[in-house]
Amino acid sequence: MYEMRKHPESNRAGAMATFVGIVREDPLESSNSKVRYLEYEAFEEVAIQKLQELREDLTKREGIVDVSIHHVVDRLRVGDESLIIVVLGTRRRFVFPVLEEAVERVKKEVPIWKKEFTSENAYWVENVPPRQDAEGRG
Repeated sequence: MYEMRKHPESNRAGAMATFVGIVREDPLESSNSKVRYLEYEAFEEVAIQKLQELREDLTKREGIVDVSIHHVVDRLRVGDESLIIVVLGTRRRFVFPVLEEAVERVKKEVPIWKKEFTSENAYWVENVPPRQDAEGRG
């Protein structure tokens, strides 16, 4: 976020929205096991290109000054940060929709894969819709 505040056009910005994805211990599969760690792998050259294209596309949106996207490709434990997205914009009404779109598009368009290692087994996680709670929130 500090780097974004130093953006050459940051004087136009009136809002900054941030998403930080964190490894949780509840596994994607329904079971009593707990996540021990995740491993992220990527087709690195293509992933870098796709992240740059996504950033450029989102930055063209009305009211958006800049977008920063960073996805970790490594072994991560519960509580570690896996995805960080920062959207800098002229108004808050512009940054939140772009932030949400960025998260969803990273998951759908960027060749980064996640393997969950639980206390019982390990499996590759496919791109699935987010789980929702009783109120329908993801």
